[in-house]
Amino acid sequence: QVQLVESGGGLVQAGGSLRLSCAASGSIFSDATMGWYRQAPGKQRELVALITSGGSTNYADSVKGRFTISRDNAKNTVYLQMSSLKPEDTAVYYCNANRKIFTTTLYDYWGQGTQVTVSS
Repeated sequence: QVQLVESGGGLVQAGGSLRLSCAASGSIFSDATMGWYRQAPGKQRELVALITSGGSTNYADSVKGRFTISRDNAKNTVYLQMSSLKPEDTAVYYCNANRKIFTTTLYDYWGQGTQVTVSS
C-alpha cells in the first residue's frame, strides 16, 4: 500500500514563503508523475503543479514564477517551494502520485493534505 505524507504547511504572511514536502512509501515513486493540488473552501480541487518521472514540469498559470516543484527520487520525496505567497493561495494542499499508460490509469494515490494559510 502506498502512502503519501505531506508536511510543511502553516500560517504565513503575504509575500512570504513556504516549502511543502511529500514523502512517498512504496516502490512506485520513480515511475510516478507527482503532483500538488489544492482546494480552497467552497471551491473545486485544482492542479497547482506536477512533475513527471523524467523531470518535466507543468504549473497552473496562477502560480507560474512563484512556485517551484521538484523531486528527489533517492528520498522518495516531492517538494513544492512557494514564494511571494498571496491570500488567494490559502487552501489545503494535496500530494498526488499518478501513473498512466495511454488512457489506462495504473495507480492514483492521494495524501491527507496540509493546510496553507496566507494572511494579508
